[in-house]
Amino acid sequence: MRIFRKILKLCLPILLLTGFINNAFADKLGEIRERGSLRMAGIVNEDPYFRKDPRSGEWRGFAVEMARDIAKTIGVKLEVVESSWGNSILDVQSGKVDLALALTALPKRAMSIHFTSPTYYNSFVIISPKSNLKGKSWSELNNSQYTFAVDLGSAQDNITKQYLPKANVLRFKSRDEAIVAVAAGKADALVNSVLNGMVMTKKNKKLGNVYVPKPIMSSPSVIGLNYNTDAKWKTFVSAWADFNRRVGNNQTWIINGLAPFGIGLDDLPEGFDIGG
Repeated sequence: MRIFRKILKLCLPILLLTGFINNAFADKLGEIRERGSLRMAGIVNEDPYFRKDPRSGEWRGFAVEMARDIAKTIGVKLEVVESSWGNSILDVQSGKVDLALALTALPKRAMSIHFTSPTYYNSFVIISPKSNLKGKSWSELNNSQYTFAVDLGSAQDNITKQYLPKANVLRFKSRDEAIVAVAAGKADALVNSVLNGMVMTKKNKKLGNVYVPKPIMSSPSVIGLNYNTDAKWKTFVSAWADFNRRVGNNQTWIINGLAPFGIGLDDLPEGFDIGG
């Protein structure tokens, strides 16, 4: 009996803490309504997804507009918490934010946070000033005569490892370094996603054009939620994503996010479909 009491005494704080954590996520919608705000992770200088005005502090971008509509549906205001792509996963895990948008559904990430239904589909592409790369397949690009630039550890880095193992790949700590490598002629092309690529080429003409190699690799963009949140919250956010993707609202927000750069629906590269 004494041994049992000692074990119970040692385990009780852990049991209480576990119960507290579970209760903290038991009614996420109720928590958000009581707080009066939906907290999302916002990434600075990530057009067309996120952009924070340095003067006013206001946020723009299609991911922000999507989150704003989720908040409106719940009946609360949107609160953007400044983060980074890597930290947004941690912010969701810790409960610092309620959700993170525009995440690539990498299997490894799915071990850390819950993924909703896709909000849209992105495609991996090459961005290059060399017109002879247009129309080439991934297998044709998988050749030692080509050099590609990529940001280390990213989803596009995984694409180079899987589809371009025979090509020369320059891996940089940041995407900006990879962009400079292409603009300076040190690499033939940059591997990234369609939406990023379209904005990149508008900002820097030296990067050339966006090309979609075949087979087209459409990657679902998802919303990340904490695993411990209740089923009602997870179901609601997935239902929101499904509905707005199917009726075209998400496409409208994306096109509106590209508009400041003079990019319209007809400017998107051949073979790319936001709806997957």
